[in-house]
Amino acid sequence: MTSVRSKKVRVGLAVAAVAAVAACSGPGATDQTPNTGTAAVRPTGDLRVAVISHGTAGDAFWNVVKNGATDAGRQLGVTVDYNSDGDPGRQATLIDNAVSQKVGGLVVSMANPDALKTSVEKAVAAGIPVVTINSGGDRSASFGALAHVGQEEGVAGEEAGRKLKAAGKTKLLCVIHEAGNVGLSRRCDGAKVGFGGTVTNLQVDINNPTDVEARIKGALQTDSSVDAVLALNPQVAVSSVNAVKGASAKASVAAFDLNADVTDAIKAGDVLFAVDQQQYEQGYLPVVMLKLYRDNANTVGGGKPVLTGPGFVDKSNVDKVAEYAERGTR
Repeated sequence: MTSVRSKKVRVGLAVAAVAAVAACSGPGATDQTPNTGTAAVRPTGDLRVAVISHGTAGDAFWNVVKNGATDAGRQLGVTVDYNSDGDPGRQATLIDNAVSQKVGGLVVSMANPDALKTSVEKAVAAGIPVVTINSGGDRSASFGALAHVGQEEGVAGEEAGRKLKAAGKTKLLCVIHEAGNVGLSRRCDGAKVGFGGTVTNLQVDINNPTDVEARIKGALQTDSSVDAVLALNPQVAVSSVNAVKGASAKASVAAFDLNADVTDAIKAGDVLFAVDQQQYEQGYLPVVMLKLYRDNANTVGGGKPVLTGPGFVDKSNVDKVAEYAERGTR
């Protein structure tokens, strides 16, 4: 997998390596102090972490995030409570509930940072360490979070635009599936920078898949010169492929994020490539980070985001990645 910010990605890989060790010998374990043979007991006790995302129930992307968080919890002996809600107000309520329950750590995705600002700041004021994930990385530190784990959406969009330009595409339709999601807008803005040609945004509602496909199909029929569609999640990628076929268009489809449908579409040649932000790490790494912070006062990232992407999946590496997507870890 390629990445445009290898230095920051290596930070994430280093945290993953620490996790493997921490499960059996890291902070919280009892070890022998060198030269004395006496037991040195580090802080122990149950750690409970609440993970609260903006995803909707059953969303394939967020299921992988959940898998990462629960796997880390099981391996490290951390209790992980996972909840999600696509409505920013209800997501804020979930954060408030976790604070009132005095959880030991909080992991929050911030697609709408302004709606969550008060709730996140209340958590920090209550002494609950917070790690933000996926979206809202540019607001994370100002809200008092320890770190942010995810990808820089503008950079990812820019790299996707460059790849489409290199493929000879000249007119791009960028499909935004959630109104108010700043991360999605940044993906399309970045794509405009990297693509250099004409880029048009199309707003759809992911909760109405039939309408999503119809709107994309209509846009392609209205302007037959559109030769590329950038879908910003796997579900919309599938709808885009169907729309291209339904409109008898010659546009190529590229996607953000992975699931089995997208890897199958790449193999079939229906999707050119997928931008992979490795969301399993967005669930897994924050649990590791919060345990290290609780047990050893460690922080990760040095005030900069820990990047999990972008990487790219295409025909050259899809077979290997597909194995992991099918088991729910990519």
